[in-house]
Amino acid sequence: MRVFLETERLVLRRFTEADVDALVLLDSDPEVMRFLTGESTPRAEIEHEVLPGILRDYGRSPAGRWAAVERSTGDFVGWLALQPAADGGVAEVELGYRLKASVWGRGYATEGARALVRKGFAELGVERVWAQTMAVNTASRRVLEKAGLTYVRTFHLRFDDPLPGTEHGEVEYELRRSDWERSRSAR
Repeated sequence: MRVFLETERLVLRRFTEADVDALVLLDSDPEVMRFLTGESTPRAEIEHEVLPGILRDYGRSPAGRWAAVERSTGDFVGWLALQPAADGGVAEVELGYRLKASVWGRGYATEGARALVRKGFAELGVERVWAQTMAVNTASRRVLEKAGLTYVRTFHLRFDDPLPGTEHGEVEYELRRSDWERSRSAR
């Protein structure tokens, strides 16, 4: 197991090809997918596109997507990411997370996001962490705020088959290295 980062309650490790079933299970939960696509991700897409893409990123960037495992049980609970740019660069990375509904409300997303932000700025050379979610996804917005990101803007995208709440737009949040350093020195 190639560990990327450990927190008090989570281990973030590299994905392997053996994680297909865990990803399929995660992406088949309607609650988990509610603000993402609104539907399950087909197994073939996970096997042939999603997981190979995650694994490919490990070879081209120090950032990426990491399997989140509960330290106390060893159970897969989802994933967290500092997604690099298409070229593998880490000047700007997208913070993301997807956790099983059964662990929502335990603070895992916030704990993992804070640790990733810290590692990104302290060790990976990240200059800006950004994230976006649906404006109506208040739980995800709270996680972003607790991780230190601040609201930047609301914007509207056009979808052929919009999800409920799409009419309220998407929101973008960010945290820049200079602001992160300032907040750490103020403590």
